[in-house]
Amino acid sequence: MMQNFTRALLIAAVLGSTALAGCTSTTTKQSAGEVVDDGVVTAKIKAKLIDDPVTKAHQINVDTFKGTVQLSGFVDSAEARARAAQLARDTDGVKDVKNSLQVRKSGG
Repeated sequence: MMQNFTRALLIAAVLGSTALAGCTSTTTKQSAGEVVDDGVVTAKIKAKLIDDPVTKAHQINVDTFKGTVQLSGFVDSAEARARAAQLARDTDGVKDVKNSLQVRKSGG
């Protein structure tokens, strides 16, 4: 009887750890929780960019992967580029910011 209980417990532990392994993340994939967290971070940053008079949110793309934020697109000044990165850095949940924003050259 005790042997059957031990065997059942062992099987349950193996099945449980297998199910959990399916929910964990790797360096190239995210768990469902990480996807949600990154979506929240992205939304917070976009809201900050919209509210800020220096940045033009419609020109800035924000992508978040495992807490690392990638900013891309175009801004009108070096000040706007720096401000966008600072707003992203100051957002809860951000681990790092990769600023690939390009400053548009004015002229004609």
